[in-house]
Amino acid sequence: MTERHKTTDVLVVGSGIAGCAAALSAARAGANVLVLTKAQRPTDASTDWAQGGISTTRGDPDALKADILEASDDTADPAAIDVLVEDADEAVEDILIETLEIAFDETGTGAYDYAREAAHSENRILHVDAATGTHILRPFLNYIDDHDRIEVRQDTAALELVTHEGRVYGVLSDETPTGHPIFAGTTILATGGIGALYTRSTNPDDATGDGIAMAALAGADVEDLEYVQFHPTAYDGDDTFLLSEALRGEGAILRNGDGDAFMVDYHPQADLAPRDVVARAVETEREATGEVVLDVSPIAFETAFPNIAERCRERGIDGDEIPVSPCEHFLCGGIDVDESGRTSLGRLYAVGECSRTGVHGANRLASTSLLEGLVWGLRAGSDAAERDVDAEIVEAPELRNSDPDLPERFATEKSIRLKRTMDEYLGLERDLDEIGRASAVLRRLKGEVDAYIRTRTARDLYELRNASVTALLIARAASENSTSRGCHYVVSGDDDAPTEPETESEPTSPIDGS
Repeated sequence: MTERHKTTDVLVVGSGIAGCAAALSAARAGANVLVLTKAQRPTDASTDWAQGGISTTRGDPDALKADILEASDDTADPAAIDVLVEDADEAVEDILIETLEIAFDETGTGAYDYAREAAHSENRILHVDAATGTHILRPFLNYIDDHDRIEVRQDTAALELVTHEGRVYGVLSDETPTGHPIFAGTTILATGGIGALYTRSTNPDDATGDGIAMAALAGADVEDLEYVQFHPTAYDGDDTFLLSEALRGEGAILRNGDGDAFMVDYHPQADLAPRDVVARAVETEREATGEVVLDVSPIAFETAFPNIAERCRERGIDGDEIPVSPCEHFLCGGIDVDESGRTSLGRLYAVGECSRTGVHGANRLASTSLLEGLVWGLRAGSDAAERDVDAEIVEAPELRNSDPDLPERFATEKSIRLKRTMDEYLGLERDLDEIGRASAVLRRLKGEVDAYIRTRTARDLYELRNASVTALLIARAASENSTSRGCHYVVSGDDDAPTEPETESEPTSPIDGS
């Protein structure tokens, strides 16, 4: 190793609520922090797309814990939930209310207008209209951007982790053609979700699983990747957008093509059943009756949810029935971390959707993602700043860029191929006999991408590499789990169904090149 000066004490990759919380917490602890983000504006971060709100305990942490466990089909880690519910109210009060002064909606009497969403037993969710993520993230970004210990570099992607003997020393960014090394005492991944792996998603287009892929390629443990949550009520049109669960919390009703309110036939909580149950029911009724709509006539739609109402009117929906269908929403698994966000690699942390804390298990309870990102971001930032790390930095490898020009449409065409494979084989229902077919397709695709990465450092190529690695990890996890729980719903396979044969030249590891 070579003696060098660190670029920063703490490096945070990602700028959603988890990344912002980690940066602020580390800076409060006295660290110099660099935030690296692909985003060029707030809408590039998944947090900005979050609608419903952020859960609190409302003074009853045991009740929230029980709801999280029940929604997860009793697969969530009770110890991780304890961390969440014990830190929840203090984190919300400190950061969102006192520091950022978020103006959460209030009742006419000046009290907070706590909302209820699916699988919650009581009204406990703070919100701003149905655009809570936007109202949290933008002031949060402004706050950390003005902090004297925090530097933010936008439109900058991390391509690889810089590692040596099981420890992470920073990243290679795309700031130079051969990769610009950014060294750090500790590195926190807060890179968001995987929506770009599917044709329809409620995530930004650049949610390509970057942190998961980089960490896995470096040897970090990943867990629960088969649990991909599909939201039941996304607008069923070309321009997908989310119809918040808060609509059903207020009394909106799902109806099939025959006009029937069908959810009473699927779950005792009817329209407020856990997301995985509702999503599968919606898809079943769409196939049986031709469509499913969300009937908003029982609620004050225009006044209570003006932003969603406006988006509907812009698409020509003038009545009370909005066509809906499930689409990819959230990854419940990710990089395995402990109560402080530490991964299995030294000096590396992960927070937010790219991490697996154990809170969600097989299915996430509504409005717990922002809370999890906030709580674990604060914990990871503080812990990372207090780590006693030396100043020795490894020599970072140089990436090749001898042939920077890609064949026209290469990344676009391969991305379409990946999305179609994920849609068909790793969607709401999975056939274990067919996941092997998907894995073979994804391995070949990654092999094709790897062949180009050897001589090029284009960002879209690395995003495609990351997406294919993450897709392979999801396929592997799904193939190894034959039990239907939560988001992972296994249907009976056809033993006679043809599958693509495995060849001797294909790798045994799902993330190796072909």
